Amino acid sequence: MDFTPSEEQAAAQGLAARIFGDLSTHDRLAASGSGTDSGLWKELCAAGLPGAVEETGLLGLVLLAEEQGRTTAQAPFVAGCVYGLLAVAEHGTDEQRGRLLPPLRDGTAVVAGAFPARATVRADAGGRLSGDHPLVPWLRDATHVLVAAADRTLWIVRTADPGVVTEPVETTAPWSAGRLELAGAPAERLGGARAYEDVLATARTAFAGVQAGVCAGSLARAVAHTNAREQFGRPLSTNQAVLLRAADAYMDTEAIRVTAYEAAWRHDEGLPYAEQALTAAWWASEAGRRVVHAGQHLHGGTGADLDHPVHRHFLWGRQLDAHLGGGGALLQELGELLVKEGPE
Repeated sequence: MDFTPSEEQAAAQGLAARIFGDLSTHDRLAASGSGTDSGLWKELCAAGLPGAVEETGLLGLVLLAEEQGRTTAQAPFVAGCVYGLLAVAEHGTDEQRGRLLPPLRDGTAVVAGAFPARATVRADAGGRLSGDHPLVPWLRDATHVLVAAADRTLWIVRTADPGVVTEPVETTAPWSAGRLELAGAPAERLGGARAYEDVLATARTAFAGVQAGVCAGSLARAVAHTNAREQFGRPLSTNQAVLLRAADAYMDTEAIRVTAYEAAWRHDEGLPYAEQALTAAWWASEAGRRVVHAGQHLHGGTGADLDHPVHRHFLWGRQLDAHLGGGGALLQELGELLVKEGPE
């Protein structure tokens, strides 16, 4: 395995780091409320970053996802790339790719993902969907939704079509989320029998990358705070308990990052990666929760301030834990997969 970024991946990551870092300031994030920063989204699209994911692969997307998570940038970037651009590029027909990819590349179309398939959506013989998904991140920004039906088939739905109702939903993290209700909504099928498993594994890998960035950002804030804050005439960072807590958080963050890199690398190499994607998701869920709690704890009383930037990392970390499905459920699924595959 070689996780060294290519020149194209490194250039895209550097550009993303600059745009996210320059525009995802605390004041702008606070002003956006629970919605998307439209100015940030325009800058990302003008720079060609959504379209660049086609060239840089899933590992490239994970690198960019880290930068979004590091700054908790409010834009449908990772979701749109996973459920839209990569899903269509890898599983769409020639006609679908020709029609859908251009607006996905330039950001005039945004796809949200209505996953997992435990919702009640069902497709009739004519390809019309009925049912609901109670929580779809970035739905308020979406022109399309990639819907996982109960039978694990994938369908693309236009949010403006008849039979499609969206309602805003507030979550702990400001992800422009909404509820999706379908009543005989027209839809088009995407991919074959394995499309659901592949898109789900891709999403788990990419959102693990987001969590790696969230944790890195939280830890960086904690390190800066404990280096600057003094107690009894010396920085808090010189206390052994602080050092150990920060070291544990660092190791957890690296575990999330390296498992996400491995899953993404295997995807790009055309190797099976469902097991690795589940492993990355489990680390992102379990370790991510520990890290964002540590980030707040290391801020002391300041960490209890709901308006402090570190609290945003805490909310994102907890929301990503829930979005990925929770550590216990992921571990059970991973165990079942290992038993099914048997010894190599």
